[in-house]
Parts: sequence; C-alpha cells; structure tokens
Amino acid sequence: MSDPRILQLLPALGDGGVERSALEMAEFLSGRGIKNWVASAGGPLVEAVEAAGAVHVTVPVGTKAPWRMISAARAVARLVDTEGIDILHARSRAPAWVALMARCFSTRPVRFLTTFHGVYGHASALKRLYNSAMLRTPVVIANSDFIRKHIVEVYGYPREQIIVAPRGIDPLVFDPAGIDQATTEAIRAEFGAGEEHRLIVMVGRITSWKGHAILLDAFARLADPTLRLAFVGSGAASVISELKTQAERLGVTDRLIFAGSRRDVPAVLAAADLAVSASTRPEAFGRAAIEAQAMQTPVIATNHGGSRETVLPSETGWLVEPGDAAAMEEAIRDALADPDRLREMGSKGRAHVLDHFTTQFMLEQEYSAYERIMSESADSQS
Repeated sequence: MSDPRILQLLPALGDGGVERSALEMAEFLSGRGIKNWVASAGGPLVEAVEAAGAVHVTVPVGTKAPWRMISAARAVARLVDTEGIDILHARSRAPAWVALMARCFSTRPVRFLTTFHGVYGHASALKRLYNSAMLRTPVVIANSDFIRKHIVEVYGYPREQIIVAPRGIDPLVFDPAGIDQATTEAIRAEFGAGEEHRLIVMVGRITSWKGHAILLDAFARLADPTLRLAFVGSGAASVISELKTQAERLGVTDRLIFAGSRRDVPAVLAAADLAVSASTRPEAFGRAAIEAQAMQTPVIATNHGGSRETVLPSETGWLVEPGDAAAMEEAIRDALADPDRLREMGSKGRAHVLDHFTTQFMLEQEYSAYERIMSESADSQS
C-alpha cells in the first residue's frame, strides 16, 4: 500500500494546542516524505505549516453557517479530486461536518477520521447531533484516556475503535540541560525572585476556569515573604483586572507578577521551584503539567481530567481537589518543605514524561490511526 495523502482540517491556525498538533503532524508527515495539506481560514502558524512541507489551503472549514459549510465542502471536494487525497482528518466539529459533506461531493472515495481535543457540551439533543460529526468514522483519536472514557460513556462509541494519542513535548526543546544558570537567574530576577526566594509559576491562558484565583488565595494563605508567584500567559483584560484587584485585597501585589505570553516557557519552568495547574474544570489533557515535569520542576495539579494521567502523586507532583484553596495551600507548603525531595521528584518527573508523553509518541499513535483506517478500507473493498 502506498503512503496516504492526508488533509488536516481545522478552523484556523492560531497558537493553541489544536493548531500546534496540526503543525506537528504536518512536520511528521513531511519528514516521512508523505504529501499532506492543511485547510483552515489562516492564521499566524500558516508560515510554519508551509515551512514544515505541507500545503496550506485557505478554506473557512470552521464556519457554522450552513451555506458557507456547503461552499467550503465543495472546495475541499475539489482538492480531494485534483490532488488525490486519501484521508480527511478533522480536528473539531465544524471541520468534521465540512469533511463529511466533501465526501458526498467528491468523485474520489476518501477516508475520514477525527481527533477529540476536548470535551464538548452535550446537554441538548441539538448539541449531541452537532457533536455526532466527530463520531461518523470507524476510527476516532482521543488526546487522553480521560477523553476516550468520555467518548465511550457519553456517546456509546466503541472503545476499541478509539486510539489514544496523548499530547507530548519535544525533549530537545524542553530540556533542562539546555538552559544555563545565567538564563534562569535572569528570569528569577525579572520575577523578583533572588536566591532567598522560592518561585512558583503557573503557565497557561488566564481564564476564569484555569484556577488562577484559587492559587492566589492559597498563595496569600501561606503568608510567606520568601515566596514569589508568576502567572505566565495572556488572557482577557477583565479577568486579569479581577485577579489584580484580588491580589491587592489579599496584600500580595508586591509578590505577584503577570508575565504575559512568553516564548521562553522551558526556561521559565527551569527557573521555577514549583509549577501549578489549578484548573477548576477537567483538562482534556493538560500540557502545562508535562511541560513542567519535563523541565524537572515538580507540579501541583487538580485531581480530575487529564492530570490524573500525567502527574504521579508523591512521585512527580501532587494532586489536589479542584477549587480548594486550603488543599492547594497545604500542597505548596508540603512541596517546599524539603528541597532535596523536590529535586528528586523533578528528576522522576522528567523520566516519566520521556517514557510516556513525547511528541514523537503522540504522532506515531496518530499515524497508526491513518494506517488503521486505510487498512480497514482496503479490507472492505477486497
């Protein structure tokens, strides 16, 4: 069987996890000499996708307007026929509907599969119908065991037809050996953390459900002048304003920094003594936890969702109940009480990530789904 030609479909090429996964797959496929395309409305990562060897096609496959969906589907169908596309890989719901319609419009038989990157609302019958596009395929990719369980329990999709491809890190990018002491010292100084201080960082978009307010409460409860806290990530101005007001009320403004979005996250994590993921809703996977562990920085995460798969309690970090500031305070206190144990946990954390959560493993799992759907289609035609 010859290598399949693959078209990934996603709404846009911004800088989120779904978009990064598409870029990483484009690099992986091109590296194997496999022709591949990405269809989206465009965005900051288009240049990176094209540099990876994929062809980007500007099609608004993320639209929810029915008439625009049909137009996008016809454009995708033309691409399938002219380029000999074998697989349509949709990474969210609207693109999945576009791909399904494109299969009806194209003259060439084309396989279809999807990746669940998160949990979708499913309370109403209309929502479940909309979500069903993700399941109209013999193979579904889930980005964690948590998501696989969700798909089975909520939609009744067969467990054996779900391939888990957990998010991963590039060990060469997230490598503590590649960060020199001068760099970490500079970052700590920027964050107001000298040798006498301990630095806690939380990396991720600042939204109401990521738990920044809970961590801030726990931080204030500690009442420790040697602690510094950095929120690394961008977010809505209203949420950031609320957090600043909270910090002022709690009297910790002088020990808190909003670092904004940064490109040196591995170095930031290497400079930290402790990382936190405090989401109040379950993370589908939770990349922040594996990135911290990869940099030998132990992590405190909330005890639900993907964190249960990525953090080993008492070995690589701590799991606390979501929304519980007192439990978070206790975990931070316990973590910082023994520096030697913290360093040992950091080493175990990196080993854990390298064994289970690398980008290479994720891509190999996703590619196995391509192989499976091609094989099953061949069997059905024989």
